[in-house]
Amino acid sequence: MKRNILFLLLILFGLIPEGFSQEYVLDLSGTWQFAMDSKDVGEQECWFERSLEDVILLPGTTDLAGKGIPNELSPALEKPQMLHLTRRHSYVGPAWYSREIEIPASWKGRNVSLYLERVMWQSKVWIDGVALEGVQESLTTPHRFDLPSDIRPGKHRLTIRIDNRKQYDISVKDLAHAYTNDTQIMWNGVLGRLELRAENQISVEDVQLYPNVSQKKVRCVVTVSNFGKKEKQGTLSFNPKILTDGRALSSQLLTTSFRPGKNTITYDYDMGENTVLWNEFSPVCYQMDVILTQGKKTSAFSARFGMRNLSTSGSVLMNNGDRIYLRGTLECCIFPLTGTPPTDKEGWNKVFSVAKAYGLNHLRFHSWCPPQAAFEVADDMGFYLQVELPLWSLTVGKDTTTNRFLHEEADRILKEYGNHPSFCLMSVGNELQPDFDFLNNLRSYMKSKDNRHLYTTTTFTFEKGHGDWPETGDDFFVTQWTKKGWVRGQGIFNDESPCFNKDYTSAVDGMNVPLISHEIGQYAVYPNLKEIEKYKGVLDPLNFKAVRADLQEKGLLSKADDYLNASGKLAAILYKEEIERALKTPGFSGFQLLDLHDFPGQGTALVGLLDAFWDSKGIVAAEDFRNFCSPVVPLTRFPKAVYTNNELFEATVEIANYAASDIDNKKILWNLFGPGRKSVASGYFDAAHIEKGKNSVIGKISASLNQVTVA
Repeated sequence: MKRNILFLLLILFGLIPEGFSQEYVLDLSGTWQFAMDSKDVGEQECWFERSLEDVILLPGTTDLAGKGIPNELSPALEKPQMLHLTRRHSYVGPAWYSREIEIPASWKGRNVSLYLERVMWQSKVWIDGVALEGVQESLTTPHRFDLPSDIRPGKHRLTIRIDNRKQYDISVKDLAHAYTNDTQIMWNGVLGRLELRAENQISVEDVQLYPNVSQKKVRCVVTVSNFGKKEKQGTLSFNPKILTDGRALSSQLLTTSFRPGKNTITYDYDMGENTVLWNEFSPVCYQMDVILTQGKKTSAFSARFGMRNLSTSGSVLMNNGDRIYLRGTLECCIFPLTGTPPTDKEGWNKVFSVAKAYGLNHLRFHSWCPPQAAFEVADDMGFYLQVELPLWSLTVGKDTTTNRFLHEEADRILKEYGNHPSFCLMSVGNELQPDFDFLNNLRSYMKSKDNRHLYTTTTFTFEKGHGDWPETGDDFFVTQWTKKGWVRGQGIFNDESPCFNKDYTSAVDGMNVPLISHEIGQYAVYPNLKEIEKYKGVLDPLNFKAVRADLQEKGLLSKADDYLNASGKLAAILYKEEIERALKTPGFSGFQLLDLHDFPGQGTALVGLLDAFWDSKGIVAAEDFRNFCSPVVPLTRFPKAVYTNNELFEATVEIANYAASDIDNKKILWNLFGPGRKSVASGYFDAAHIEKGKNSVIGKISASLNQVTVA
């Protein structure tokens, strides 16, 4: 008992126990020996036993190192150049990476593992020419290998074989964004953390945290591995703190026994009366440090979490009992300098900061799942994320090996990232066909594994008999249309004269789960040719260069900025109308744009108001975009876009309030302007109470237009 009290004092005063020491993490970043194995003979010829002839920097990719087949295409308005950005160097096949490592003497008797944060697609490992057990094949989670239990301190040869060839049938035309050349590239190498780790014979392997908001508790499900042959006793210490200010909560202790093998221990930690909830307006994150003390040895595991409870009420999406409205865009792994997703917070800070500046609170990761750093930034900024399995296929369910991979990948994603409060929604994949028995079973499987998220069978589908109404068991529904009508402008704007008094109420009538409109927008914007100079990395914008050369040949290059601005302004107007129609619709739970920024793949789909680097094209400023895309948006309904000056202008005014609180005792000012910003009419409404979580009708405007004498 005295030992436990002393250990508790060490935690409270911020001293670092042995289990946290960097002494037991060995960074392997740096120069590695390297060889491409395009004929796939390396295993047969035992390359794991020899030195490799080339060198490469890891973490990194063959593209970054300039390895592989150099591009020989020239700019042209042809399919290969226009489909997507072009890799300057391309390599798809097995590649070998090898280096000498030195196991420190202090690691003697510890269990040593190799950690590769992100790999595409398959990895195998050898130590001193002996293969380690298992093959890793995740596209979205770290690859981990246990080194031999009897490995001795000193020098050893570590060899990794990485094969980035397509392993399973996850997509049509290699379009799924987890494995594609259309947005990210089919890179070979290692991203992020690359290290050896040493742990005690009895150690904390994993911690999963399940918040219970109503009871102000968090259930801690701890996995402890005992690599020994005997049952041993130890004490688990549960130590949460608030990440924003570092304030520590009280430690709670549990003494128990650990059998040889894996042990699962469940403990309900009482967060206390001052529990702070997580949402977009107050994204307070906690970190739970679980420390195992066994004699003089300690093992620690840290996991961040937030106190939040996602739920649904009919067609309404809820968080902690309050309605939320998703204002989202897609993230399709578009990072043109590297062709790979960032694994550091800095890379993701720009994405989420710009999205937030434009009024968004939601990102959908289309047919892929991002690295750890993305979730951490989203946690801190209060973003609601939709994650998807690496799947965009029209042959779903037909291949048993692919089916196995998808189940295992779902397990890995939920375990690796499931603690993050920003991880809110999960879909089996994008626009999936045809086996909905398999898809529904897979969705149900994920739902039974982890209740911290909401799940859907597919993010829209063109499959007949599906896609126009939720599947039984879906928690939410992402679609372009329902069996009662369209829920995005592309199905309407081409067929109707412009009007601003309509919404999608009839199309969502009777909807029994929250509906989110799918990939709204997609309005083409002419290429910004000034963007060409930004491409200083692994991708060459032959598509942009071809457009520039074509204009040059036609004597129209001086018009490029005019084309950009004209098409961009039209796109901005249409995006505004898309968003406002969604906001006007009772029972809607949000929208997902395609896209706020450009989509340089799939035929150079330049549909963004921002470029592929999340930089402005000068079309619409963030503060102007937020006028119609933010938690509180004023809306007007009126029947047409063209009036004559002998008509009366009449409009109904509404306020969409999805902010943190009601709006009370405010005046709503209105002003109708004519040419030169000259006021035609003005007035105000007294709004005594605007309830949060809904649209409120404020009043009506009526104004004569006879003062307007210029069009």
